Amino acid sequence: MVEVFTGRTLLNKDGDLVDPEEALRNKVVGIYFSAGWCPPCRDFTPILCDFYTELVEESDPPAQFEVVFVSSDKTSEDMVEYYHDLHGDWLALPWSDDYKNELKQRYKITAVPKLVIVKESGEVITDKGRKQIRDRGLACFRSWLDAAEVFQNFEG
Repeated sequence: MVEVFTGRTLLNKDGDLVDPEEALRNKVVGIYFSAGWCPPCRDFTPILCDFYTELVEESDPPAQFEVVFVSSDKTSEDMVEYYHDLHGDWLALPWSDDYKNELKQRYKITAVPKLVIVKESGEVITDKGRKQIRDRGLACFRSWLDAAEVFQNFEG
C-alpha cells in the first residue's frame, strides 16, 4: 500500500470513494499535481491519458501503475470539470482534502504540472515523470518498475 495515502479516501472518475489500500497495493504510483487553469497542464494531461491507457487498460495483464490527481484548481467545481473532461480513468484526492498542501510540501511542488513517481513507501523514484513520459514514452515505466521492485505478476 502506498503509505503516503494511508487513512485518506480517494475518488474515482464516477465520484465513488475508493480505499487507497486496495487501489494502490503493489503499484507504482504517479502523483499528478495539476490544474485546469494551467495551459502546460492541459497540454500534458492528454499525453498522460494515452500513457495510462496503454499501460493499464490495453495491457494484459494491466501494468502495476496508478495515477492520483492532486488538484491545484481554485474551486471544487473547477477540479471536477477538469478531471472529467481531460483526465484518464484514474484516481483523485478530493479537492476539499487539505492533505494536498502536505503533499505539495513533502514533494517540493512549486509549480504545476508535476508528475512525481513513487514507490509503495511514498519514496520518490523520480520527480521528472512528465519529462520522462514525453522523452521516452512507455519505456520509462520499466525503469520505474525496476526501481520500485514491484513484481509485475504479483499474486496475493
